[in-house]
Amino acid sequence: MMEFLEWLLHFVRNLNTELPILLDTYHNWFYLILFVIIFVETGLVVMPFLPGDSLLFAAGALCAGENELSIFMLIGLLILAAIAGDQTNYWIGRFFGERILSKKIFGRALVAEKHLKKTELFFEKYGTKAIIMARFVPVVRTITPFVAGIGKMDYRSKFFPFDIFGGFLWITSMTIAGYFLGQIEFIQKHFEAVVLVIIALSILPMIIAALRAKFRSK
Repeated sequence: MMEFLEWLLHFVRNLNTELPILLDTYHNWFYLILFVIIFVETGLVVMPFLPGDSLLFAAGALCAGENELSIFMLIGLLILAAIAGDQTNYWIGRFFGERILSKKIFGRALVAEKHLKKTELFFEKYGTKAIIMARFVPVVRTITPFVAGIGKMDYRSKFFPFDIFGGFLWITSMTIAGYFLGQIEFIQKHFEAVVLVIIALSILPMIIAALRAKFRSK
């Protein structure tokens, strides 16, 4: 388990070098690999630590390089992965949410209570718009559809349309940003720092919402 976590950390911190290796090794299967990562990150509530924003940015940058990777095919497939993942997560929460929350592994809950509280705070602050905004917030992105399912949010009029728009906006914005900015020499040389900035910007709305809620309670 520790070896996997170490490899995952190395993979996330070195996406600009690891993704080209994956592409050279697996060729067209590269699309499927990214599809699975995005689907799992959005679709399985116990996997919020997988890369999301940084992966999309790096994949977009890779499309701008000298290879046969299509930005249009990548965006289309990953939009499907993001939407399918959230839909799966919603129905898992709706039918099995309470059972999952009661389960523990090695004395720890499958879903951390602090993550649930952050997501609930997000819903309280932004309502149904949280479904769209959560796409850009690590961890909350994974927990939100699960919580929406547990709360039995109206599927047709609220969750489904907001989720589709959010998935489209998230995938498109991050990959296109990578496509146009990822080939800049400065960004290539400081890619790890850029990834950290992307993550920091992603969680900024959650931090602001938490601080506002704290000051209001006082």
